Order: sequence, then C-alpha cells, then structure tokens
Amino acid sequence: MENKEKRIYKVVLTGGPCGGKTTGQSRLCTFFENLGWKVFRVPETATVLLSGGIKFSDLSEEEGYKFQENLLKTMLQIENTFFELGESCSRDCLIICDRGAMDASAFISRDKWERMMSANGWNSVELRDNRYNQIVHLVSAANGAEDFYSTEDHACRSETVVLARELDYNAAAAWVGHPYFDVIDNSTDFETKICRMIASVCQKLGIDTGDRLTTNSRKRKFLVRGPLPDDSIFPPFQDFDVVHNYLQTSTPSMQARLRKRGQKGHWSYIHTIRKPKMRGQVVEVKTQLTHRDYINMLAQRDDSHFTIFKRRRCFLDNNQYFQLDIYREPCHPRCIGLILLETYSALDNGALEKCLPKFLTLVEEVTGNPAYSMFNLSLREEWNKTTKFCRAFQGDDKEKIKINNNESPHEEREVNGGV
Repeated sequence: MENKEKRIYKVVLTGGPCGGKTTGQSRLCTFFENLGWKVFRVPETATVLLSGGIKFSDLSEEEGYKFQENLLKTMLQIENTFFELGESCSRDCLIICDRGAMDASAFISRDKWERMMSANGWNSVELRDNRYNQIVHLVSAANGAEDFYSTEDHACRSETVVLARELDYNAAAAWVGHPYFDVIDNSTDFETKICRMIASVCQKLGIDTGDRLTTNSRKRKFLVRGPLPDDSIFPPFQDFDVVHNYLQTSTPSMQARLRKRGQKGHWSYIHTIRKPKMRGQVVEVKTQLTHRDYINMLAQRDDSHFTIFKRRRCFLDNNQYFQLDIYREPCHPRCIGLILLETYSALDNGALEKCLPKFLTLVEEVTGNPAYSMFNLSLREEWNKTTKFCRAFQGDDKEKIKINNNESPHEEREVNGGV
C-alpha cells in the first residue's frame, strides 16, 4: 500500500465583526473531522486577553503599543504549541487559527508596526506568507448584510455598523499580499457563504468535494493596457518580486512549477502540480518549500520554458482581492509589456464588472484563453512550431465580461500552431 505523506495545513480565519468566524470555524472543523483529519482550533488571543479586564480606552499610547506587542508574542507562542502538536500528529492535520499574526497590524500605525517588527527581529514575509498556508477573510455582515449585523452574542463586541465596516476593511488590508488570500463576501445567503469558505480551503488542498459544496467561484483573468497609473492612484497595496520555473514531468498531461516570491530580500517558496480536470475542475496541489528544497528542485527545471519574472501587486478594491502581474524581462517577446489582472469571484458578470478597478484600463477578459496561460507564455519555441502548446487546462467557455473601450489587444496572438 502506498504511503501518503502526512499533510499539515494552517489556515487563518479572519474578518470584521459579525462575519461568521465562530460558525465558520465550527463548520470547517466538523467537515474535516468527517474526512478523517485531526483538527486543532487556535483560540483568538485578543479575546482571551480582553476578557481579563483590559480596556483599550484605559491604556496610554505606549501601553497600547506594548499590549499589542505582547499580544502578538502570546499569539505566536500559542500557535507554535498547536503547530508542534500538528507535526507530531500521525494523521493529516488542519490547524484553524482564529485570527493570525498580521491582524495585530490593523490596530496600530504603520510606523509602530515597523518599530515592533524591527525590535523583535520579525518581518512581514515570515509572519504573513510563510507562517500560514491560507488566509480566509469573512466579510462583516455590516458590509452587505446589514440586516443581520448584531453585537448581542459576543461579550467583547460593541461596534457600530460604521465602525464594523472600518474594522473589516483594516482586517482585510492587513493580509493583502498573502499568496492564498480568499475574501468571502456577503453576496450570497449565510449558509452558502459558509460553504464557499469551506470550498475555498478544500480547493487549495486539492480535495474533491463532489457537489457537497457547490459554488460558482472561479478564477477570472483580464488583460490590462499599460502604462499603469501612478502608485498614489492605487488603494493600499503590496508589491512582490515573483520568479516562476516550470519543471520536467513524467507526463504531458501534468504541469509542475516552482515559485519564488519575496519582498525586501525575504522569500517564500511554493511547488505546484496541476493535474488534469476532475469533475470539471483543474486540480492544483501546492506545497510550501524550504529554500534548500527549492534549490534542489531547480535541478529539474524544464529548459523548453523561459524563467518567468514578474512584479506582482496585490490589493483590495470593492471587497474584491486582486493580483496584478506585470511581466518583466528577460522574457519571450510575447511577454514584453504584458500586464494581467486576476481575481477569484463567485459574482455574476454584472456584479463583478462593477467591482473591477476603475483606475486600470482593461482591454478584455482572457479567462480560459490559452494564449494567456503562463505555461504557454513561457515556452521558448514559437507557438506555431512547438508541440508543447497546452490547451488541456483551459477551455473556460462561460460567458465573459465585455469590456467597453476602444483599446486594441496587447498583440494579435496566433495559437493555431499548437498541439
């Protein structure tokens, strides 16, 4: 019998007041326990401390800073206790964190956060990107489901709707930049919202849930016309340097790649395997790597592909999480000047179109278009001369958003010469 490698998956549930975290944590726990996983639930550190009689209004500015610093230290230690238990567990293990390290940054100024990082030898890439596998933000009912917003069932909650919206945005903004950040909004009823949350975790893990968690959330991709507007026009964002390398695989029906992603000299590393469609969905299995593992796996690089270099800008706009990929040289001429905007959404075309960033010039939606697949974009050979051009992971024939502008596409892309 084949021995499967044990999985430890660390997910943060965060969000504004009355977003469904408590219910979501319970439902996520039950779902994975029914799959045979061991589930640990890390309690919210702030609730533990605040229930001991601490009131922010009674603290001086410096006391408030020290409280946040000690809260974060306490949180990290509590989490580490559960993380170590996960390592020693013999079963697949899901660790659900009720908020995570970056949530603390939502409650202090940027200068104080940087001061705290420096004083403790921390950095945002480690605390945000490398510490947790996935972040799920459950949008507050105060934003889109106001009739259901209530503070009655939470001893430590007293926020007005207006304040709850502000806290919700700040909590989401704190995690902008994490490579696997899902925003679960209130565009559906609450039961569907919870199912979407569970489905987002299962999707990242490559777990087939059949039709138990049916949602219509999918990846949407748009071609952007440059030049980009000035940075001051963007909402708060995080920029990353990203490097992709495709690896050799034993079968052409599977793709494997390495991703190196970093800020200010701090890096995270991911190995991704894309498998053929199952139940109509492409399955991706992602594994976090150490730097040493990354270097070793680079030896399997597929020389028929260019290394892809990008600047990736992550931001929130209209409760939607976006990634803007700006391709950089050296690259194939087909990638020069290429800018692609990506998001995951369950919204219909009309609702999503209203959420698209108005400060960007969108040319067309290219979801499912093999000419904008990174695998094909990175091929060294011309598409009309190669046998490696791939359509297997594309073919999204759902109706796309029609962009109303007079811009011409990035370039005329001939794909008829592929396989």
